[in-house]
Amino acid sequence: MINNSHTKIIPYQQSWKEKFEEESNKLMDIFGEYNVAIEHIGSTSIPELSSKNIIDIAVQISHIDDANRFIPDLEKIGYLQDTRRVSTERHFFRKYGEDNFHLSICYKNQGSFLERQILFRDFLRSHNEYRDEYQKLKEELIQKNPTGDDEYISGKTEFVNNILELAGFKDDN
Repeated sequence: MINNSHTKIIPYQQSWKEKFEEESNKLMDIFGEYNVAIEHIGSTSIPELSSKNIIDIAVQISHIDDANRFIPDLEKIGYLQDTRRVSTERHFFRKYGEDNFHLSICYKNQGSFLERQILFRDFLRSHNEYRDEYQKLKEELIQKNPTGDDEYISGKTEFVNNILELAGFKDDN
């Protein structure tokens, strides 16, 4: 079930960084030695960018074969797998409550999910004009699709791809 209480775009909150830190500590306990990297990604990781009140986190592990072993422990702390968003690059989970999180488990040397996320985040962190343009686009899309789901997500694709190109992303596929 999708919680639609998070579909409003709100001004940037400094607390998002702190909530990421708290949640990443919990995730480090679960992923332990399998964890290659934990990153704050998505709009809440970009200062001064308005966003839906959902903190996006990526955990990179070494092998896709290890991903399913974490599901029971993630469920214990409130994460539910969203199989509609699973791909060859990631397992995807949602956690809604007092704070809202999206978690992507991605795999080292399989796809470029984490690389793209970091390039996009870091580019918008250092280019305010593109950050502001992205915010305007998101506001327009959420007006058209208040659920913040499929059309909202696909409506950002062209912009995201343009930013990745500007940031120097090279798709080796």
